Amino acid sequence: MTDVVIRPLVAGEESLFESMPDPLPQLRKVGYADGIAGGGYRPETTWVALRAGRVVGRAAWVRPPGAVGAPWLERFDLTAEPEVGADMLRAAHEALGGPTVYYAATPAHWRRRPEVLAVMTAPMAAARLAGLVERGERLRCSWTGTPLPVASGRYTFRPATDAAEINALVARVSEPDVLTGVEMARAVGGVNLATDPLAWLTGPAEDWLIALDAGEPVGLAGTAGQACYPLLAYLGLLDDAVRGELLAEAVRVLAAGGAREVVADVDAHRVAVAAELERTGFRQLRSRVAFEPAAAPPSTSAGTAVAAGSIADVI
Repeated sequence: MTDVVIRPLVAGEESLFESMPDPLPQLRKVGYADGIAGGGYRPETTWVALRAGRVVGRAAWVRPPGAVGAPWLERFDLTAEPEVGADMLRAAHEALGGPTVYYAATPAHWRRRPEVLAVMTAPMAAARLAGLVERGERLRCSWTGTPLPVASGRYTFRPATDAAEINALVARVSEPDVLTGVEMARAVGGVNLATDPLAWLTGPAEDWLIALDAGEPVGLAGTAGQACYPLLAYLGLLDDAVRGELLAEAVRVLAAGGAREVVADVDAHRVAVAAELERTGFRQLRSRVAFEPAAAPPSTSAGTAVAAGSIADVI
C-alpha cells in the first residue's frame, strides 16, 4: 500500500483542501476559501493526509478572530481507513498543544440514513482512536413559514422590561430548553449561554419575550432577529406547560419582524422539547455530535448573535 503523507497546509494551498469532494454537500457550511478569507480557518491549523498525491483525509480547525477559547475541529472528511485519520488527528493535536473538541456535523436523522452513516463511520472511528470521547449531540431545527398553532388564551406575553428582569428569571431556570449557538458563545466569548445569556445576546431587552400566567412569569424567550439569520437563542421555562405557546409566540414575533426562517438548537436527549419544536413547525436540519478530549470534563449544555459572519453556519 502506498505510504501516506500527513502534513499541515501552507498558504496558497486552499485548492488542495478543496480537491477532495464534499461527501455531504447537503449540509450548510462555510466554504474553506471563505473561512480563510474571514480568518476563522488558517493553513497552519488545517491538515491533510495524502496518498499518491491525492487527498484521502482533511481536517480543518476553526478559531474566529478574537476568540478566547481554543480552536475546534469543524471539518473532518476521510476516505482512508480510520487509522490514517487518527494519525492525522494525533499529529495535529501535538502541533496544537493538545487535543481539542471535534463537532461532527451530519444531516438530520443520520443514524437512519445508510448513505450518511457510510460517510461518518470512518471520521468518528478515527476520532475515538485519537482519544476523543463522544459527549453529546445537538439538533439544529428550522421553521420556514409553517402555520403556527393557535394560542389557547391562557397565557399573555410581553417584552422584558430590562436586563435585571431577564437575569432574575434566567437564575430561576434550572435547564433551558433551547440554546442556539452555545458552542460559539463558549469558544468565542467564553460565555455560558445557559447562565449568562446577556453577556452574548447584546440586543435590547425588548428582544426578550416574557410569558405570564395570571400575571406571573412562567417562561422567557430570547430572540436575535438581526443575526446572520433569525434565532430563537434562548428558551427557559418555569412551567413546562407554557412550552408550546411560548415557542409559537416567539416565532410569531420574529415572523412579524420579517423573518422567513427561524433556527433553534436543542440537545438530542431533550425529547419532549424536540417534539414541541416539531409541533410548532420546526424541522431538523442537522445534528452535531461533540467528541471531546477524554481528560476534559463534559461540556455543560449551556447558543446567538453571531460574532463572525464568515463562520455563520458554524454556530
